[in-house]
Amino acid sequence: MEALTKTEERVMQILWDIKRGFVKDVIDRMGEPAPPYNTISSLIRILEKKGFVDHKAYGKTHEYFPLISKLSYRSFTFRNFVANYFDGASGNVLSFMLEERDLSAEEIEEAIKQIKQTKTGDDTK
Repeated sequence: MEALTKTEERVMQILWDIKRGFVKDVIDRMGEPAPPYNTISSLIRILEKKGFVDHKAYGKTHEYFPLISKLSYRSFTFRNFVANYFDGASGNVLSFMLEERDLSAEEIEEAIKQIKQTKTGDDTK
């Protein structure tokens, strides 16, 4: 898997939301000013070459759908983020969060609870 450009990621966010769609469906969700049809069509074909998207053909029209889940891409992106900005150490991420963001006692307690649940494999809340 490879990192996406911001525009590619924006298109993927739309495809993840709508599950399946045509180029026009993606453009309709991009807001104003609407990007050119050919631009989005080209981006989706690039995403297809990268293995993120596939299509079903209806004559000359293509319906596109994601091949990579949002969760898979999120995990990939976060692992790269931690590797590139926190020396690969999750503890450094936690330290940063504590230092840079004024976490409330409740937020800290919730984080500790989630860490304990993850370590024990307990999914009950």
